[in-house]
Amino acid sequence: MSVYSFQAATIDGAEKSLADYKGQVLLIVNTASACGLTPHYKGLEELYQKYRSEGLTVLGFPCNQFGAQEPGTEEDIKQFCELNYSVSFPMFAKIDVKGENAHPLYTYLVEHVPAPYRTGDIEWNFVKFLVDREGQVVKQFGARTEPSALEADIQALLNK
Repeated sequence: MSVYSFQAATIDGAEKSLADYKGQVLLIVNTASACGLTPHYKGLEELYQKYRSEGLTVLGFPCNQFGAQEPGTEEDIKQFCELNYSVSFPMFAKIDVKGENAHPLYTYLVEHVPAPYRTGDIEWNFVKFLVDREGQVVKQFGARTEPSALEADIQALLNK
């Protein structure tokens, strides 16, 4: 099993198989538009622009579970991301990332982070999961970890 086993609704409502991203390095992030960490969108977009031609894809999953900081509709979220951060990486429909209604992808991500990077939890918005080209979870980064701090790890996976 890998992240390629899952599918999710895009921000536009179409079902998307994560198998469509086979062979790419993925950075999967739970996002929010009204959070103190929302400026992470800028760094995520910069990473995507810098490395997408080498095989990096950032996947954004809006979530309203932390401080109700993603209250809008998918259309609101899409407009906010495009207007404020020029987000061009794939965005998905709003989901739960923890608890009994957690999206199965997020349950898988949390359970398959290898030690010593496993926290067993998603503490807030903008937790980042790095996935290799085979669909295996490699690392989890905390919410406050700036996207630029992931660059060396991303480069290492892209160069494998």
